[in-house]
Amino acid sequence: MTEFKDLKSKWEQQPEVEVPSNGLEDIIKKITFLKYKQRIGNVVLLTTVSILIGFFFYINAYSNGLVTFALSLMIGSLLIRVILEYVSIKELNQLDVTTNTSTFSAIMARYYKRRINIHYIFTPIIMLLYITGFVILLPFFKSSLSEGFYTYILVSSICILVIMVFFIGRQIQKELHILKQIKH
Repeated sequence: MTEFKDLKSKWEQQPEVEVPSNGLEDIIKKITFLKYKQRIGNVVLLTTVSILIGFFFYINAYSNGLVTFALSLMIGSLLIRVILEYVSIKELNQLDVTTNTSTFSAIMARYYKRRINIHYIFTPIIMLLYITGFVILLPFFKSSLSEGFYTYILVSSICILVIMVFFIGRQIQKELHILKQIKH
């Protein structure tokens, strides 16, 4: 009987979980923010794709198979990321926030898991494909540009890569934190 009293006492000592009065509004705000961030990301990626396509035609890359392959790797990897983000936005648009809590939580858990896969599996692969395409282009840059400009491209691309990896990592952490909050 003492065990029951101890258990009952511990149960009563648990802090009460207060349901926020604006819980649904908060979830909608967070989902809207995530969609906005994903759309901004897609705009940046599509702008980069447009620049690469323009560069492709500007340098007549189609006349050199290796340059075509390198630029295709870069453009293709970015387009894959755009498609992944588009599908994620579509999923968020179809999300019904009025379902019961357990169903909503299960849906968010699946979405959260897919986003983890996108960020920790697909994003590194996409970045490696993009970097591979760029590295393939380096000998062509070296042969057709001055040594100073080539060095500038090499150094600035490394700096941009480091900054982008840091920036992307922080954005992934923020998104996953928001998704974890919504999921619970």
